[in-house]
Amino acid sequence: MMRKRRSRWTVVVILFTFMLFHQADKTILAPLLSSIMTDFNINEATMGAVSSLSIIVSSVLYPIWGYLYDRFERSKLLSLASLIWGSTTGLSAIAPNIKLFMLTRASTGIDDSSYPGLYSLLSDYFEPIKRGKIYGLMQTTGPLGFTLGILLSTFLDPVIGWRNIFLITGAVGILISFLIFFGVSDQPRGASEPELRQIDEIVDQRLTWKDVKQLRKIKSLIYLIAHGFVGLFIWNMLVFWLLHYLKAERGYTPQAAMLTMLMVNLSLVIGYYGGGYVGDQLFKRGPRGRMLLVSAGTFLGGITLIVAFLLPLTNRIPFLGLLFITGLCLAGVSPNLVATIHDITLPEVRSTAVAFRQLFIDGGAAAAPFVAGLIAVKTSLHRAILSTSIIAWVVGTALVLMITLHVSRDITRLREQLQDRAGRSQSLG
Repeated sequence: MMRKRRSRWTVVVILFTFMLFHQADKTILAPLLSSIMTDFNINEATMGAVSSLSIIVSSVLYPIWGYLYDRFERSKLLSLASLIWGSTTGLSAIAPNIKLFMLTRASTGIDDSSYPGLYSLLSDYFEPIKRGKIYGLMQTTGPLGFTLGILLSTFLDPVIGWRNIFLITGAVGILISFLIFFGVSDQPRGASEPELRQIDEIVDQRLTWKDVKQLRKIKSLIYLIAHGFVGLFIWNMLVFWLLHYLKAERGYTPQAAMLTMLMVNLSLVIGYYGGGYVGDQLFKRGPRGRMLLVSAGTFLGGITLIVAFLLPLTNRIPFLGLLFITGLCLAGVSPNLVATIHDITLPEVRSTAVAFRQLFIDGGAAAAPFVAGLIAVKTSLHRAILSTSIIAWVVGTALVLMITLHVSRDITRLREQLQDRAGRSQSLG
C-alpha cells in the first residue's frame, strides 16, 4: 500500500508540474498583451481574435483527444501533448507578422485538449471521496501559472522581450514531455472504484461507440455540458482582459494592477483546493453534497462580481475585496464539477465525457475575448464585462440547480453498474 501511495503522489507531482507550466504558457498572452499589440500595431478586437483562434482549435480537437484517451494509454498521450505544446509555442515566438502569429498561436490549441485524459488517469489513482481535493490541487495551477506568467512578463519582457519568453516556455514543454513519458504509468480504468477493489485483476475496459451514445441518457451530464459554455465565457473574459482593464480604464499603475491580479490569483488558489476539499467532505454525507456547494458558490460568486463592477472607480479596496470573494466562490465550484462528471460516468468513458463538456466550455471561452473586445471598441471594457457577467450568472445559476436536481439518481445508477460489473467478473473468475 505504501508503495502505491508513493507512486501515485509521484504522478501527482509530475502532472502538477506539467499543468503549472502549461497554464503559464496558455495565460501568458494576457500579461504580454500591451507588448504584442504594440509590436504588431493591432487593436483589442484583433488581439481578442488571437486568443479565440487557439481556443477554437482546442475545442474542435477535444472529442478526438477524449476518444483517444479512452481507447489508448493516457500517459503516453499526455507526453505527446506536452511535446506539441513546446513545439508550437516555439513557432509562435519566431512569427514575423500578425498573420503568422495568429496561425502559430492557434496551433498551440492542439495540446490544450489534454486535460480530460489527465483527470481520467487521476481518477484511477484516487477513490471518489478524495478526487475533489486532488482535482482542486491540480486546478491551482491555473492561477499559479498565471502568476508565473505575470512574473515572467514583468521581469523578463523589458529585458529579453516577449518572443524569448515564449522560447523559454516552449523549451520547458519539451523537457516535461520526457518527464511524463518516463515517470508516469497508466492504471486499469476503474482501479480506484470501491465496487471493483475486491477483484484480483481488473479488466481494463476501453471505450465503444455504444458507451458514447449512453452519455446522452445521463441528465445531469447534459446540464453540466450546457453549464460549461456560460461558466467559462465570463471566466475567460476576465482572465484575458482584467489586467488590461485595470490599467486602461480604472487607472491602475502597472505595479498596482499586478498586485491586484496576484491577490485575485491567491483567492483562486485557496478556492480551488478549499472547494475541492469541502466538496469531498460534503460528498461523504450525501450524493448531492458537491452540487450543493456548487450552487452556493455560483450564486454568491456572481453577485459579488457584479457588485464589484458597479462600484465607482475610486473604491479600490472594496473592489479588490469583492473580487477576492468572487475568486474564492467560483474557483471552489470548478473541481467539484469535474469530480461530479466522474461520479456519474463509467471509467472508460470519462475522458470523452469531460471532453464533450470542454468542447462547450471552449465555445464560451473562445467567444469571450472577441465579443468583449468588440463591445469594448464600441463602448468600454467595463460595460462589456458587466453586461456579460449578469447574463452568464443568471443562466449559469439555473443550470446548476438542474444538475443538483438530477445528480443523485445518476450517481446511484453508476454505482449499480459498477456493482454489476464486479459481480460478473467474480463469477467468471
